[in-house]
Amino acid sequence: MMFGRLLWKLLRSNRGRLAVALVAVISGSAVVSALLTVQLDISRKLTQEFRLLGPNVVISAKNTGQNMKLEDGRLTALPGEVRASPGGASLAAMAPFFYTVARVSGTPVILSGTWLDQLPRLNPTWRIEGAWIAAHDGNGSCLIGRKVAQQFGAAPGGELVLNTAGGHAVLRISGVIDSGAAEDNQIFADLPAAWQLAQDPNAITLIQLNVTGSSAAIGAYAQHLEASMPDFSVRPVRAVTDAEGNLLNRTRLLVVSMIVLIMALTALCVLATMTALATERRADVGLMKALGGTITRIVGLFLAELGVLGALGGVIGCFGGVALAEWIGRRVFGTAIAPRWEIFPLTIALMVVVAMAGALPLQALGKVKPAVILRGE
Repeated sequence: MMFGRLLWKLLRSNRGRLAVALVAVISGSAVVSALLTVQLDISRKLTQEFRLLGPNVVISAKNTGQNMKLEDGRLTALPGEVRASPGGASLAAMAPFFYTVARVSGTPVILSGTWLDQLPRLNPTWRIEGAWIAAHDGNGSCLIGRKVAQQFGAAPGGELVLNTAGGHAVLRISGVIDSGAAEDNQIFADLPAAWQLAQDPNAITLIQLNVTGSSAAIGAYAQHLEASMPDFSVRPVRAVTDAEGNLLNRTRLLVVSMIVLIMALTALCVLATMTALATERRADVGLMKALGGTITRIVGLFLAELGVLGALGGVIGCFGGVALAEWIGRRVFGTAIAPRWEIFPLTIALMVVVAMAGALPLQALGKVKPAVILRGE
């Protein structure tokens, strides 16, 4: 009871200096919690954005000219582990591709046989004029690239006649895609149509996968598949996974460096304030010693004051950090940042540790002699 009263008296006295220290802790807590929130949420958003770049794992035959086989609508080359999630990765979309050359009005065009319903999931950034195809088999429909449409004057709702040495097929155009890449020069049909034209049933050139997760998780996923499929090559698309990993690592390093700097500056401010308070409280310490107070209890009293200062500043600053993170997200990254409440305990604990830097001047209080203080020296 007496300890609580003394602590309350300490907090109420020297309110000007304590207010300066409290403002420093609140400011540090707000910035630290905001940076942690931005780091966690931006990492998730960057991962989502990189997944929009398209397939990031490719499975192909190790030997040139060798094809995988698809029988009874099932990828016989792939074991059940293909849909497992080692290392936190998960399979978002997958489609086999078979490439051949067909002719439209005598002009050679690349024909890609695939599961047409997987294309928008594999390549979310592709734009389309017309409609996607919602089934594996296109029911005689196809998708064509933007440059193919321009070359042959084709449009959604029209037809294309494809010819090969093995026969011909008439496909209805469901949509025109704009990928901004090589796919703009291709025609996408269902696998049976491509097999029929090439007279190579069940052949698969490669398999494209869109795997969600961090770059490390995607790498682990690819290694897991390669170990399960020794006859085939499993390759992450390094241009995507490495760029994501490098960007996330640099962002993390920047945030950690800023947090360490802010905590150091906050600790220095608290230390300067408590050094001045320790000098002013020499008389109070001398009186408490004269009344029988031990240095352990006296130091414990001041440490409790610092703990209350750090916890209070941490709590207030965390709520300010939510607003600051929202502002940073919209002004810097152009996106909303969701509050991460799990950051609150960590930030409060960090602020208590920072506030304890003010305990360094307390060692001088142990040298205070009651007799000297009572004589007014």
